[in-house]
Amino acid sequence: MILLEVENRGVEEALKAHFELAKAKGRFDVVNANICDFDGCSYKLEQCQGNNDTLRLSLSIGFFDELKEHGAVEKLRKVYGNYLVSDGSDGNEITLEFNAGTLPDDHEELANRAARLRRNCFAAVFEKYFEAQASGSQVKRAVIHYRPDETMYVEAKSDRVTVIFSTVFRDRDDINIGSVFLQEFREGRRGLAAAPQVLFSTKTPPQELAGTDARSGENVGYVTFVLLPRHFNPKIPQTGEKTIDLIHTFRNYLHYHIKCSKAYINSRMRRKTDDFLKVLNRARPDAQNKKGATAR
Repeated sequence: MILLEVENRGVEEALKAHFELAKAKGRFDVVNANICDFDGCSYKLEQCQGNNDTLRLSLSIGFFDELKEHGAVEKLRKVYGNYLVSDGSDGNEITLEFNAGTLPDDHEELANRAARLRRNCFAAVFEKYFEAQASGSQVKRAVIHYRPDETMYVEAKSDRVTVIFSTVFRDRDDINIGSVFLQEFREGRRGLAAAPQVLFSTKTPPQELAGTDARSGENVGYVTFVLLPRHFNPKIPQTGEKTIDLIHTFRNYLHYHIKCSKAYINSRMRRKTDDFLKVLNRARPDAQNKKGATAR
């Protein structure tokens, strides 16, 4: 199965190219580009008007107000430091600013870090609940409406952290394909005991969401991850970082593979139809008669 990249590839490659040019020329070239990302987020890369020494990268997130409640602003300040000129505290746009004269030697690492801007906004939510579970603190469940009809719920309990994604299946077949796809997660857990438990339900919300405004319906699905302390061990920071990388892209990962599966099935159907047409053409009586007449 293909894992989606955590960073935005378009942003990373564009920044690398402009950083390299700035290192050589001492200034940035003119640029004004819009780059899309998942969940309605979009990046804007532009040279500051009238100042070719400065390059700006802005990220627009429609649901950033909900992320701010869980420490997203503080997380961005910690990760980006002086590069952060607008932290979204007064809106839904985060802006990083780069100066051609002060670019670090390892500008590729800086480009990669900037391309993970959306990921780091989400990371603040998970880190908060990982820390709450480890310390035994009681915190209110996080509710992030990351899409107009879809929601993510994160809750810390005494022995685990649960992450629930609600998602909408636009096509009835998507539910069946998604069920088969998620069955592989359950099968894989048998051979890998350290993997988190994954639960999938449709139509009605799981019991953990009883009494909330969680949607129900024929095309609504819920995927629940049960994360145990070993999945975000504070003593091993890389463990928690890897978990965040994988889980925050899960919704897009799921629908990406559903689309890939449908495309593969359709390609196999078209190939099989072509084979059947060839058999039918060979079986036509007039085709056989013409072949015999030609032979004589």
